[in-house]
Amino acid sequence: MDPTSQDINLNSPNKGLVVENSDSLSDVPVEGAVGNSANPLPPGLTEEEAEELRTELTKVEEEINTLRQVLSAKERHATELKRKLGLSPLNELRQNITKSWQDVQTSNAYKKTQETLSQAGQKTSAAFSTVGTVLTKRLGDMRNSATFKSFEDKMGNLKYKVVGPKGNGDAVSSPTDTTPTQENPPF
Repeated sequence: MDPTSQDINLNSPNKGLVVENSDSLSDVPVEGAVGNSANPLPPGLTEEEAEELRTELTKVEEEINTLRQVLSAKERHATELKRKLGLSPLNELRQNITKSWQDVQTSNAYKKTQETLSQAGQKTSAAFSTVGTVLTKRLGDMRNSATFKSFEDKMGNLKYKVVGPKGNGDAVSSPTDTTPTQENPPF
């Protein structure tokens, strides 16, 4: 295989193929090529206007590439300056988060939400206090009721029968019991 007869154009559909007669391919139109007669002009556009637009498009694309190169150079310069100042990406992230949190705290939505939650907390606290007061009163009323008094008397009688007459709060202990009692704590 002769390397001079091999098509090395990377955009060619024949790349890597051996071309027997290279002159025969020179007359084949390339699809999408600028100025190709197979690509008709849009209606109402003259050849001069189309050429002018192509020229302008080329200039704009060149400007875009130039701006990309300038931006890339500026970003490298900024990175170098940050490195010299000792600013790391982690420090920047921390500063951004702190600033964002401060912005959130100063926003009207945050202030309104905080105020609403504070009021809700106060109302909830007042409701629990009221419930506690009502329960205390109900339990007191229940303790003073005849049913509870009767139950209390029956429990007292049961205690008397189980513990005996010495069961006035004193624990019954055996003479060999060495564990300390509530009355004689070890400390």
